[in-house]
Amino acid sequence: MKVLLVVCNVPDAMVADRLAETLVAERLAACVNILPECDSVYRWQGQLERAREIPLLIKTADTVYAALEQRIQELHPYDVPEIIALPLAAGSMAYQQWVMAEVTTDCGAS
Repeated sequence: MKVLLVVCNVPDAMVADRLAETLVAERLAACVNILPECDSVYRWQGQLERAREIPLLIKTADTVYAALEQRIQELHPYDVPEIIALPLAAGSMAYQQWVMAEVTTDCGAS
């Protein structure tokens, strides 16, 4: 098993809180950091867009990534939510062990 850092932007604090609490409660994530708002500039359906978004940093394991991605898609209000998983290149072994202990392979939406 490997630790992943998943990045996902959401439109507001209510969605951020609901997503973070659900992912941790369902053991799809060990921890979700809710960062301060940021400005995002992107192209959507041929138009240049600008939005205030809240970035989430989600710590999980590769073994539950598919279930985590599916759950984010179910709960996220965007048609195409940003869901980017980055493998952990290095990190505290104690922290990695904690992440692994907090997520399970038999998780999923109840």
